[in-house]
Amino acid sequence: MVAVSDGQTSSGQAPAPVWTPVDRPLLSLALTSMMDAVGAHSGAVYLRPGDGPVLEMAVMAGLPRSFAAPWERVGVSAPIPVAEAVRERRLVWVGGAEEMARRYPRIAVVLPYPFALAALPVLGPSRVHGAVYVTWPGSHPPELSDRERRELTTACERLALRLERAASENRSVRAESDLLDLSVSGVSDTLGPLEAARMVARLPYGMCSLDVSGRITFANEAAAELLGVPVGELLGSQLWAAVAWLNDPLYEERYRAALLSQEATSFVALRPPSHWLSLRLYPSTTGISVRISRARAVSQTRPSDARSEDAPTRLVSMSQALSLAGALTETVSVQDVVGLVADEIAPAVGSQALALLGARAGRLHVLGHHGYPEPRLVERFDRTPLSSPTPGAHAVTHGVPAFFESRQHLERLYPARRSSPDGFAAWAFLPLIASGRPVGACVLAYAEPHVFSTHERAVLTSLAGLIAQALDRALLYDVKHRLAHGLQAALLPPSLPSLAGIEATARYLPATRGMEIGGDFYDLVPSPPLAAAVIGDVQGHNVTAAGLMGQIRTAVRAYTTVGQEPGEVMRSTNRLLIDLGSELFASCLYLRLDPAAGRAVMARAGHPPPLLRRADGRVRVLDLAGGPLLGIDGAAAYPTTEVELTTGCVLALYTDGLIETPGVDIEDAVAELGRRLGEAGNRPLEEVADDLVGRHATAEERLDDVALLLLRAVADG
Repeated sequence: MVAVSDGQTSSGQAPAPVWTPVDRPLLSLALTSMMDAVGAHSGAVYLRPGDGPVLEMAVMAGLPRSFAAPWERVGVSAPIPVAEAVRERRLVWVGGAEEMARRYPRIAVVLPYPFALAALPVLGPSRVHGAVYVTWPGSHPPELSDRERRELTTACERLALRLERAASENRSVRAESDLLDLSVSGVSDTLGPLEAARMVARLPYGMCSLDVSGRITFANEAAAELLGVPVGELLGSQLWAAVAWLNDPLYEERYRAALLSQEATSFVALRPPSHWLSLRLYPSTTGISVRISRARAVSQTRPSDARSEDAPTRLVSMSQALSLAGALTETVSVQDVVGLVADEIAPAVGSQALALLGARAGRLHVLGHHGYPEPRLVERFDRTPLSSPTPGAHAVTHGVPAFFESRQHLERLYPARRSSPDGFAAWAFLPLIASGRPVGACVLAYAEPHVFSTHERAVLTSLAGLIAQALDRALLYDVKHRLAHGLQAALLPPSLPSLAGIEATARYLPATRGMEIGGDFYDLVPSPPLAAAVIGDVQGHNVTAAGLMGQIRTAVRAYTTVGQEPGEVMRSTNRLLIDLGSELFASCLYLRLDPAAGRAVMARAGHPPPLLRRADGRVRVLDLAGGPLLGIDGAAAYPTTEVELTTGCVLALYTDGLIETPGVDIEDAVAELGRRLGEAGNRPLEEVADDLVGRHATAEERLDDVALLLLRAVADG
């Protein structure tokens, strides 16, 4: 590669780096070779510093780096293909725009174009060095071919070996320039063969050529005349920077779409005051050819006002906002917000630690933090008065962000911080304002002194607004969540009573969606010399369902106490539910237990059948006669069934959340539950209960509540 001098090229672009034999462009060469092997038109290499939780883009080829601005630095836990490839140590394939929208909606929001993508980990013998992704136009087949898969996998293995070798030789591997992004130097003197130039000059319409960064490498006189800018001012500049009235996101969006999809596109633009031009873009992997001609009359649609800042800057802030706004809408609880800021926002802006502070009752409260070596460094600020002279309190009370580029800068304004260093060297204190009121502050800490540019301050301030909205919503959710769980705890029995001849235990697991409160209930009611057990499920997962569940449970207790028989208890409860005028229904199973006689009488209202395990280990499903759900038919009858309940027998009463799994037949699920009960039935009853709900207890997501009540007949005395 030809060396260049320091400074700027004649086009105003930064010069390409000078590579020595030791410091050669390892990543760029590996990436472009990989792209050539599989016919990809763009790609990037990420490196993972140490074994840290962050991936940093080291080189990108084939497209402007601004296209990937939201993902320059990403957390390993981020829901994007390169991070998933590192986490799962496998190739991740996305076959097109629809699949991208379904699996990675945040990327699809920012880049809603037809393209295919493959991401792979760069995996060494001992660690993951980073990741690679490559993209193809939307015309690529929806499946990755075996040859492409082999080429990509082999190329990543070779790159991993080279990185291992560089590490063993103490050679650092740093970010590199895109070898396909050639600078436009002296282009006005190299217009190609003379006859070709003359031919293009004779065309009645404008022609110009853009490289992959949008810089104009050629323009004929017709293009200059139509655009109203001399050829000399066009060459080497980006089209929307050289032509002020094209400086609009709408027009740049067409350019991005053409490069990513590799499909021709066109748009109409107004050259002030009244000249409409048609621009048609013909993309390839080396750039875009643009045909410019006069357009027929069109409706007076005005583009948004052009801005003075350059295009890449605007693209960065726009892309970051779109991507992160989509991510923040998915958060539910305060800890979700803390996790997202830690995993995605902090890495994207280069921060190494963060703290999220809430403002309540005149004090700051530490809601969560990440990246601090000692938790106490942050937690000491919990309950700090908002009137205290601290940057966090000042940001909340005044609503003005504060940026400290060095420790000296911070300590000069807040001398008290000299006695409590936290190990960091720069900070951004961002007030979180939602609906015009302060809800807290976000503190971003940097390991090294950091200069906050005007653009970066604007981006951080905008992100703070998005975080504030998510945090405000999450704080409200957490309050409702605590209230709901308090209500749930109050409605379910805190413990089961001791009964002569009966050993009992129960489990309850709430659903993990919505308010995480539901209508599943159980109870055990002493009524000497007998006893009653009940389990039921009110439809819904909200406070209304929980309240109705409490009324049903109270009614069953009352009807049991006055000595009603099982069938009459069900009929009375059904009439009560109808009289309450509720639109909700409930299933229920009621048992009158007689331990001394070794029997139980049951009545069922649309509830899953119980399981009975005999002392010899055999299990059968008690397919009892029954009536409809409670709350449907005021005249419904509920027949009863008597079953044997001798010493050693175990009755398992449960709600449908224990047996309903998407894609699994209910009868098969009940049979599997019975098999597990048969195998575990002789163990202590607490262990049996833990075994039966084990899979549901460890699941990250439960679509429904789960309730289980186990009753074992034991010898009295």
